[in-house]
Amino acid sequence: MKKYLLLFFLQITAFSFAQIEDAWVYFNDKPDTAFYLENPLEMLSQRALDRRNLQNIPLDEKDVPIAISYIEQITNSVGITVMAKSKWLNALHIRGTILDIQNLENLEFVDHVDFANKSLNNGNLERNANQQRASNVNKNLEALVTFGYGNSNIQIEMLNGHLLHEQDFTGTGKIIAVMDTGFVGVDVTSPFQRMQENNLILGGYDFVNSSTNFYGGGSHGTMVLSTMGGFVENQLVGTAPDAHYCLFVTEDINGENPVEESFWVEAAEMADSLGVDIINTSLGYFGYDNPDYSYTYEDINGTTSFISRGSEVAFSRGMICVTSGGNSGTTENPHIAVPADAEHTLAVGAVMPDESYATFSSIGPSFDGRVKPDVMAQGKNAVVSNAIGEIVTSDGTSFSGPITAGLVACLWQALPDKTNAEIIQLIKESANLYATPNAQFGYGIPDFDLIIQNALGANSFVENKFIVYPNPVENVLNLSFSKGFKTGEISIYNSLGQRVLLEKMNANLSHLSLEDLASGIYFYEIVSGDVSQKGKLIKK
Repeated sequence: MKKYLLLFFLQITAFSFAQIEDAWVYFNDKPDTAFYLENPLEMLSQRALDRRNLQNIPLDEKDVPIAISYIEQITNSVGITVMAKSKWLNALHIRGTILDIQNLENLEFVDHVDFANKSLNNGNLERNANQQRASNVNKNLEALVTFGYGNSNIQIEMLNGHLLHEQDFTGTGKIIAVMDTGFVGVDVTSPFQRMQENNLILGGYDFVNSSTNFYGGGSHGTMVLSTMGGFVENQLVGTAPDAHYCLFVTEDINGENPVEESFWVEAAEMADSLGVDIINTSLGYFGYDNPDYSYTYEDINGTTSFISRGSEVAFSRGMICVTSGGNSGTTENPHIAVPADAEHTLAVGAVMPDESYATFSSIGPSFDGRVKPDVMAQGKNAVVSNAIGEIVTSDGTSFSGPITAGLVACLWQALPDKTNAEIIQLIKESANLYATPNAQFGYGIPDFDLIIQNALGANSFVENKFIVYPNPVENVLNLSFSKGFKTGEISIYNSLGQRVLLEKMNANLSHLSLEDLASGIYFYEIVSGDVSQKGKLIKK
């Protein structure tokens, strides 16, 4: 009998090791680091480098690509399929049997292997029965669409975003990357015609299918994009109608697997290299098709998941990640999903049109006690465009997130001297519950006009007597003065500190031509009596 039991155990063990699993293999170095740091344009665009320079963020080893020889050796290893790669985390997402994956640890350049099934990382072949896992999989950021026209003014005015638009802060000069399921109809339907005609879509990629056709996949991304860039007269105005966009398909509509986290990180790295400013993510992960891969609340700590760690690196590169909190508020797992748990992402929950809490909106805090969600915006009856160009209403933090992300672009356009960390903090501080945050609302509903008033309005305007906009600027720089201003002068300096333009100012001078200046970064100084003000200026 013991012999048969032993045989049975050996058969189970052999079967277990033959199962196909997902894992990440991490490398211990980047042998080409010196070359890439000496030749940064080999890994990043000039726009990406400019974004770093504006925020005083140095290049480091995370910017360096994974060694090609490492990728090739893993790709050629027996039984291994490479699914995705991340230079930031110096890792490959792989698929193979447990034994074939474990064999990779024998390679001298491999630091360690991390299985998506966490029990395998401890040498166990069975899930701890006491751990509470999601019992079923739910695409927890799917939208519930109801047909009918609405008024998109509500979702913008709730955040006082329309007041930014009135000052010509409409996202000009900023690039938003959208990570989603797909963007069906964006290339042909009328709500996106303005974007197409103005070349606001810079490109994209489908990481799920390794395809340049990012207009395929699902339509969730279509609706998400419409809240930022869509335009239909008297029906829908996106929150950042003049921003540029990169569209990335990272979510597989056919199932849930941790490889989608790796696709997201790979897309974020591409966004970084292209010089993207803001990443919108209307996706979240908690439960997977394979429950062994699912997260518990204990994992919602900003450091466990691959995607949340990638989000933190994105922040460290100078970008702002705006992430939907999730729609699980009424489920047995009501807390935010990943990557909304990342410390420096701006996690957005959902409220009703009357600013009351939308019960589906996932709650905080993160498991380690941080305030999450960070802020709230309209996610119930949000006005969107569907894949065939109809203007409909839809529910979900999938929409409160991008509604906010578009206004982040407008705000950053207005305050180009601010770092990503400063912009995020200003948004939190403007929210109505900043002094008394709670698990449902986080810091509450932000007021983007209040931020502008504080930064460019009452204090700066009265003291320094002018506002310079738009910034970035194409050819004409507008100047605005307070009452009582008489004369002064404005000087424009290049990055070498050389003055390239000097213009006398008076109360009748409302604009300044920069047509003769080349594109790049400049610095301005305005002097009027004993008052002066300096700042950075981007010439497109």
